Amino acid sequence: MPGKAAGVAGGEDETVAAPAAAGSGEGPRGPLLDDLMPWSVRPLRTGRPWVTAPDAASLRARWDRLVRASGEERERLFAPTRARTQRSAVAALPGRPGTTGRFARESGPCPEPVRILHGPFDEQWLLPDHRLIDVARPELWRVADDHQLFLVEHGRVPDDPGPAVSVTTLLPDGHSPAGRPGRVRPLYRRPGGLEPNLAPGLLPALRARYGDAVTAESVLAWILAAARPSPAGCVVPLPADAARWADGVELGRELLRLQLRGARGAERPRLPGGQRPYVRAAVPPDPGPLSYDADERVLHLGSGRVSPVPAGAWEFRVSGVRVLELWFERRTAGAGAAGLGVAGLGVAGLEAAGLEAVRPRAWPQEWTSELLELVSLLALLAELRPRLEELADALAAGPGTGADELRAAGVLPVAETARRPASVLDHREEGPDGQFALL
Repeated sequence: MPGKAAGVAGGEDETVAAPAAAGSGEGPRGPLLDDLMPWSVRPLRTGRPWVTAPDAASLRARWDRLVRASGEERERLFAPTRARTQRSAVAALPGRPGTTGRFARESGPCPEPVRILHGPFDEQWLLPDHRLIDVARPELWRVADDHQLFLVEHGRVPDDPGPAVSVTTLLPDGHSPAGRPGRVRPLYRRPGGLEPNLAPGLLPALRARYGDAVTAESVLAWILAAARPSPAGCVVPLPADAARWADGVELGRELLRLQLRGARGAERPRLPGGQRPYVRAAVPPDPGPLSYDADERVLHLGSGRVSPVPAGAWEFRVSGVRVLELWFERRTAGAGAAGLGVAGLGVAGLEAAGLEAVRPRAWPQEWTSELLELVSLLALLAELRPRLEELADALAAGPGTGADELRAAGVLPVAETARRPASVLDHREEGPDGQFALL
């Protein structure tokens, strides 16, 4: 997540307006994603990086360290911004238990950390306390449930062959490793999988062209397979024939299955026998630099070795950044200094670095397991790249459905109400200091 913010632009429920280019309704050979899935939300902004971590134990130890501190030390560890201080009056996060009293008076137990997607393919943890997050995007929390899928746009980097979008069941923070951060687009506007976040009239128009089997999830699958970045915004070409649509949806469903990583009872990503990565030499407590031996297909983590690692997994990039290197860097940056032990964790340079220095003393075993799964996921995604390129070439060469057809069907222009979140408040949400808003 981003670091300290200078302040907040807009209110807590600020939702992104359509970009200026979206009014054209069409990029190169296809409509814009912003017109197909019109409600989008900007990335979260924590304001203080210590509220996220690759492991939940570090977050609990950071909380305990903070609430035990007092005076100037507590203020420094909190890391106030213009948007959040210990005395900020803040409403509860939707759907999350916890107090809404001023954090300056907080002395209770740590809220249970929640799993989030921190940028592309990196599952991390977050302290779900609105008092600690500069801009938490409550509208996303309101619709996050077992039915929801979040489409995440990646920052555009010219000539980058990586995916333009990805999908997750976790709450995504929308962080982009490079380029301008993209947007988060929930598939459904209401909890329970109700009211697809699609342009009004889009589903009937697509069913008329491709058949009655078109659903909100098949549209999402097509977007995963066909979306590509452009200077005007993310473009989603639509084919003229139903056979091409069916092939693209099938490919998109495979991408969806892999990227959900075992959610909703699906099998977690696994390579076939003989191709699965294993730990050949144990990862040391403080692994050295990450490197890759292409000839031997070995991933080196200092003296640790993982193999076989396909070249496609090592070279897999999003927004021009190699995913495996970024994942490793987030877990090892600043490691290695000696410090006090807190709940099995090291506190290295706490006086200078703040709560971010509270981290595991040694490389946890669960990180190795996560690495093996990530290698498998990236390898399987890389294997699908030739099919994705074939689809892109076919869409570029053949006729398609553009803005004129969608305009004739009444889909475009998109009503402004479709770009705003739906009203989903069917219960009272706790406001600052335990008060409830009148709805």
